[in-house]
Parts: sequence; C-alpha cells; structure tokens
Amino acid sequence: MLFYSHPLELTRILEAIDTFLRIHLSPGLATLAEGILVGLLLLATYAMIALALIYIERKVAASFQARLGPNRLGKYGLFQSFADMIKILIKEIIQIKKADKLLFYVAPFFVIVASVLAFGALPFGMNLQAIDFNIGVFYLLAVSSLGVIGILLAGWSSNNKYSMIGAMRSGAQFISYELSAGFSLMTIVVLSGTMQFSEIIEGQRYCWNLFNGHLPAMIAFLIYLISGHAETNRGPFDLPEAESELTAGYHTEYSGLQFGFFYLSEYLNMFIVAAVAATVFLGGWMPLQIKGWEAFNQAMWFIPSWVWFFGKAGLLMFFSLWVRWSFPRLRIDLLLNLEWKYLLPANLVNLLVMVVVVLSGLTLTELFPALFGN
Repeated sequence: MLFYSHPLELTRILEAIDTFLRIHLSPGLATLAEGILVGLLLLATYAMIALALIYIERKVAASFQARLGPNRLGKYGLFQSFADMIKILIKEIIQIKKADKLLFYVAPFFVIVASVLAFGALPFGMNLQAIDFNIGVFYLLAVSSLGVIGILLAGWSSNNKYSMIGAMRSGAQFISYELSAGFSLMTIVVLSGTMQFSEIIEGQRYCWNLFNGHLPAMIAFLIYLISGHAETNRGPFDLPEAESELTAGYHTEYSGLQFGFFYLSEYLNMFIVAAVAATVFLGGWMPLQIKGWEAFNQAMWFIPSWVWFFGKAGLLMFFSLWVRWSFPRLRIDLLLNLEWKYLLPANLVNLLVMVVVVLSGLTLTELFPALFGN
C-alpha cells in the first residue's frame, strides 16, 4: 500500500488519544476506556446523521415539489430537526390497555439495536472503523436482518389489526428483498475474494468494483440499490406504512420516544444501505486514484478519506430521495412479484456470470494490470 500525506485525516488525533490512555491507565482499563469512547462516538454520530437526514429529506422533497421546506428555526431552518427531536422526547407515551406490554416495549429496541450493530461495522474513513471483521459482509447481513423481528413484534403485540397487517406486509417485504440484497453483495464478494471491508476497499484503489466486474457488477449494483430501498420501507416501496389504508402500519399504536425509535431507524437504515453500496461498489473511503499519476493521487489524498466516504454515500442517498419523491406507491402483489419473479432469478444468474468472469480472468484488473492492478 502506498502512503501519501494525509494532512486532514483524524488518524493522528486517534493515535494521540490512544497514547494518552496507554500512558495513564493500565492496559485493561485503557482498552475499556477506548471501548466506551468508541461506543459514545458511534451513538453520537448515529444521532447526528439521523437529524441531518431528516432535514435534508425535507429540503430535497421541498425542492422537488417547488416549495421552501423548513425555513423558520435558524438559518435555512437548520434547527428544525433539533426542535423535532425535543418535541418527540417530551411527548407522552400512551399506554395501550390490551397490548402485550413486554413485547410492545421490547419491539422498538430490536429495530434500533439492529441498525446500531450494522452501523458499528461501517468503515467511515481510513482507520475510522469500530471493528474490522474478516467476515464483515456476512456480519452486516446478519445483524441488519434482526430488524424484522422488532417489526413483527410491534404489529403482533399492539393487538391492532391495522398494525398486524402492516407488520406482515413489512416482514414479507423485508425478508424477500433481503435475499436480493445479500446475493448482490455476494456477487462482489466473489469478485473481491474477501468479506473484509478493509480488503474490499484496498482492492478498489485503482478501479472500483462497479467497473472492475463489468456488466455483472453493474447489475448487482442496480439490484442492491432497489433491494436496499425496499428493505428500508421507503417510497415507492413504503406499502407497510400506507397511511391511506393502515393509518401508519406496524407502529400505529406507538407514540413519543417509542415511535421515534422506528422513525430514527428508518433514516439510519437508508444511510447504512448507501454506505454499504459506497464501500462495496464505489471504493468506500478510498480517494480517486489513477495508477502512475502520483501528483494527482497526492492531490486527491489532501481530501480526507471520511469526506470521500460521506460524499459517495450522500450521492446514493440523494438518489434514494429522488426515487421516493418521483414514483407512486406499488401494490403489494406488484412489489413481491418484482422480487420473486424478476430480481431474485436475475440475481442468481448474475452471481454465476460473475463466477465465470472471475475464473476466466476477465476483470479489468486482470485484463489491464498496468492500468488497474494494485
């Protein structure tokens, strides 16, 4: 791996904190303190990204609909999300008499914990990753699937037919599109030869997987974006929350902070889908690099790696918002037909084609090693 000057990276700050803790604390306490700091930092980042996305979506939606959006609280309405957060924190949590109280209260935590666990495995920048699993892709697919348990529990425990129908719709949709999302990522795992996010990113130094794998990688990218969008229950796939039919879907009976957990996890899941797509297909935090152009590469490294990561993820999130505010809601039969009759078969064939491409040595890095090889 080549090393360039990284003047705006956070690596030195992290190293300084680690050195300070190692000097003043025993090894065990230093490790514990670092774990607590990482946890607090992840939770703070989690909350700030959610607040930012709520504001951004309102502004993007307003732009598409030729209106202003938030414009009262702070310059350009920047404090609107904070006002919403305070409002939802102080709202009363209404007690549901005939609900299964234990499951009713546990359900939001399943949803929020699933997104937090996935959030912790994301590589936000160079050395900005809580833990770098050697089975990172598999881990992320596993923990992100836990959210459906919370959704089904929410519908069942509410003792409300609307909530139950919404939960069943959401469960069917989530499980269905999780298959296509998983196979899309497995297609790139075949291309990369690893499930570890750091190695996947390093393998894309001079050529993103989106281009390295030719047509199969592009098809996998498109299917992953569709599947990820459907998994997060966002329009035109927001049928579980069809307010004109079900009044709110699986979280109809929730109020206050409990509803806020569902609301928060939806936005963070949108970010997680975009972040994984940026990491696996678009090089993650790796700056744009061209082999042999050392001056250009040096200039690109002056832009911090975390800026590259959030820039790529932000572009994909904007695309997600664009789709949401451009297409009408699908019927449940059309939604499931799209997955089981079209996306999943196409995904399985595409995975086999990628295996042939890799075994035949037809990737760009193997065809043109002088231009794209690491």
